[in-house]
Amino acid sequence: MNFFISDALAQDAESQGGTLELILPLLLMFAIFYFLLIRPQQKKAKEHKNMVGALNKGDEIITNGGLLAKIIEVDDNFLSCKISDNVEVKIQRHAISAILPKGTIKNL
Repeated sequence: MNFFISDALAQDAESQGGTLELILPLLLMFAIFYFLLIRPQQKKAKEHKNMVGALNKGDEIITNGGLLAKIIEVDDNFLSCKISDNVEVKIQRHAISAILPKGTIKNL
């Protein structure tokens, strides 16, 4: 019967894997996720927060919805923006995707 079923042999204590060998792949995966996903996302969020904080009256902006507008009034949470003649809207600050160079709306 030994031909079909192999005998269980005791292993030496030295050949057992240590905890470092088990934790090292997990630490490596976390480092990869941090540098490829978490850190760039935090950097982008910080840049957006600084951009939104620097908004002033007269700036030309693009919203997340694609509207081009010129800021006419700045509030804590909202911006009053002029889209065209006699058309003003209120937009939340965090809904701004980019600040355009001055004079961009006139050139379009």
